[in-house]
Amino acid sequence: MKKLLIIAVVFLFALETAMGQGELDQQQKIFFRNERTFAVFFATDGWGFSYRYGKRLNYLNKRIFDFDLGVIKHPKEVRLSNPYYPSSGSFVFGKENCPIFIRGGIGHQHELYTKQDLGGISIRYFVSAGPALALYKPIYYKILVFTSQSEYLIKEEKFDITKHDPTMINGRASVFKGLDETKVLPGLYAKGGFNFEYSKEDKVIHAIEIGAQINLFPKEIPIMATETNKAVYFSLFASYRFGLVINPYDPESNSVSSIFRKKRP
Repeated sequence: MKKLLIIAVVFLFALETAMGQGELDQQQKIFFRNERTFAVFFATDGWGFSYRYGKRLNYLNKRIFDFDLGVIKHPKEVRLSNPYYPSSGSFVFGKENCPIFIRGGIGHQHELYTKQDLGGISIRYFVSAGPALALYKPIYYKILVFTSQSEYLIKEEKFDITKHDPTMINGRASVFKGLDETKVLPGLYAKGGFNFEYSKEDKVIHAIEIGAQINLFPKEIPIMATETNKAVYFSLFASYRFGLVINPYDPESNSVSSIFRKKRP
């Protein structure tokens, strides 16, 4: 994760150096500047996807509505494979449940520095908070059960630290196995950080974000049987965000597909 943050910072400085003296921006500005963006993020405790709607309050400020879907990972997860059965699938030894989170919140975004030309970078800070849900389902493993010295059966079982060891596991069962045993745990979240927007088109948004986030739940999420679990998850994250400035006077240009269209001369 440290490397990811370093790459993001280096990228931004390089971009500013290479483009900082770009051509003047002569594009027609969209006054209302509501924004619709999507993002993929990588955190020190997982990864996920994000959707954000930004509603203009004034020239420098927006009210933002965030919706995130992500995966929570335990810091002690190590992926293994059975050395005695090379064709076996990989697995995380001791992992009991596979947790994901869904969260939605309201926040604020303020623009600290507005780019002056096509090659510039605008810098904003943002904060948001709201309810979160952790959903976790049990993981089933393919367990080798020997009927003789050379023959065995494969049974799908939940991990049991009292009787299973890595040599008995032949990989993970289907991700859908145990789906009907999913449990839900409500909680809260908060996050904040900085947004570096560098698009050369006024209509399109391309940005790098770095920040910190926290997910809080009323009890521990039982991810690992072999390690200590926790109820509070604090992490750093970096994300790539892309989207559109919404133009109320040109509805056809507000579709997501227009992000990938070439700019007309």
